[in-house]
Amino acid sequence: MRLTRALQPLAALTLLGLLWFGLDGAQAMVLLRQADAVWLMAGFMALTVQTLLSAYRWQFTAQQLGHHFGLGHAIREYYLSQILNQSLPGGIMGDAGRALRARHDRGLRRSGAGVIIERSLGQAALLIVLAAAFLITDRTALPRAVQGIIALLLGGAILAAGVVTVTSFLRGPLGTASRRAVELLHCAVLQNGALPRQVALNFAITAANIAAFAFCAHATGTAMSATQAALLVPLILLTMVIPLTVSGWGIREGAAAALFPLIGATGTAGLAASTAFGLLFLVSTLPGLLVLMTPSMTIPENLQADP
Repeated sequence: MRLTRALQPLAALTLLGLLWFGLDGAQAMVLLRQADAVWLMAGFMALTVQTLLSAYRWQFTAQQLGHHFGLGHAIREYYLSQILNQSLPGGIMGDAGRALRARHDRGLRRSGAGVIIERSLGQAALLIVLAAAFLITDRTALPRAVQGIIALLLGGAILAAGVVTVTSFLRGPLGTASRRAVELLHCAVLQNGALPRQVALNFAITAANIAAFAFCAHATGTAMSATQAALLVPLILLTMVIPLTVSGWGIREGAAAALFPLIGATGTAGLAASTAFGLLFLVSTLPGLLVLMTPSMTIPENLQADP
């Protein structure tokens, strides 16, 4: 495990190097140097909105599970989580730490469930946007490989949901775990009229994330329509969950380089846009450094363990 994590930064650098030399890396650098500051600022604002809304989504989801903490605490923890995810191999260390530090109210199992459900709802919203864009797009214009990847992603998500539902009727540890997962998801999404707020939050966060990438593409010289962004950007962003590199670096850029020709741009333009997005995302997480530099991260009174 340690060796795998140690190799992830090397894998990211290797992939970026291959893309640099396989495409026109010098031209990508020119596009980055000439990036429009106004569009980059728009991307930064979209990522900031995404982070703040994500922190609120986590607080609300945890509250639905009976786990209470303030919005200010949620925002600080979310920024810290993001900067750790961006800088450490694995891509989930920040989320794991967020769950660990929030365990004092209802225990690690419940705090972990809140983090997992919150992140999973975000991925589900991204897949729904992808599916909607795929349905309204002229699919004959898409290569079969891209159609196959989209079908695989959507089919895999449906299959996973079906497996959890079916196994929840079984006896034994698997059935118990599945029923517990269904129960927690029901509490987080449907209990106390939470569904409208969860839907609004998750699609707003997804829209901000997609918009941020589209703004970076505009900044580096590639215009994307809303439909194009809704179709291509989720495919690009979903590669970031593949745990082969640090925060998806290299894999994300490769996906962008492969997909940008579908909208009449070059692979080099995709490399530049994705690199700009990755750098901007990293900059947008810098407030997390303020949390790291805090002399002592005290636990709020409402998070103290019960006697």
